[in-house]
Amino acid sequence: MDQELTEEELQDLYAWLDKIPLSRPKRHITRDFSDGVLAAEVVKHFLPKLVDLHNYTPANSTQQKLTNWDVLNRKVFSKLSLHVPEKTVRKIVLNTAGAIEPALHVLKEKLQKKMEHDGDHTTGLDYYDTRELEKHADITHTEERFLAQLRGGETKNSNLQRAQFYAGVDPTLRQILQEKEETVLALQQTVEILQMKVNRLEHLVHLKDMRIQDLTQHLETYKTKGKA
Repeated sequence: MDQELTEEELQDLYAWLDKIPLSRPKRHITRDFSDGVLAAEVVKHFLPKLVDLHNYTPANSTQQKLTNWDVLNRKVFSKLSLHVPEKTVRKIVLNTAGAIEPALHVLKEKLQKKMEHDGDHTTGLDYYDTRELEKHADITHTEERFLAQLRGGETKNSNLQRAQFYAGVDPTLRQILQEKEETVLALQQTVEILQMKVNRLEHLVHLKDMRIQDLTQHLETYKTKGKA
């Protein structure tokens, strides 16, 4: 775990990490991974069922960082036949230069072995896609219900206002105004529906990009093994 990595191994590790979508940008790997949260996200990306991100709290305090790594060792790494020694964990938590890279290198190897052993390299991503799509569908349904309730409230208020406004208006002019108003409302509803469709499509594109990244990563892994 404390072995020094070669330059080639470091570059391979950094390239591997760059392809994984994480919750915060990677600026300084020693600090970025010190609290264990991003390490949990790395495992979550490949094996979603193995990690519950709610168990890991972003932290600056040494104690909380140690707690996060302890949970990782007990609940996640143990299922990958991996254990980060306490000595190494303390170095990582204290932002010691060169401490996190060997740990992530071993984690990378363990994840690859786990997925090869399971015989399904896309299970994790497919599970992630499905969960995300279901989550997005729930959000969309909530938005639609909210819009319906909002329109209902607006309709009650606007009906009263229209009745007061049209009370002294010429019948011919009233009909023209009502037709225009109905046209505007129909266009507004169309815009709202189109906006929701755009939001859904953007989300699906994001999921497809993640799938492409994952498949590209596996392809590069096979190429590397083939050359070896």
